[in-house]
Amino acid sequence: MKTKKIKSMRITQDDFMLANRKASREEEIALHGKQISFRKVMHRSAKQYDRKKGKAIPQGE
Repeated sequence: MKTKKIKSMRITQDDFMLANRKASREEEIALHGKQISFRKVMHRSAKQYDRKKGKAIPQGE
């Protein structure tokens, strides 16, 4: 049988970030028993009419 050539594995920055996120998520689940979500912002449809958006005064004026 032919032997397969093994390419040297290099860890890229993307691989490092992915592994770091996964470890953080697993640690969070171990601590709290579930994944914690801090984002509570509702998505607003761009098609929905919003009267306040037109009347809003920009900050600094």
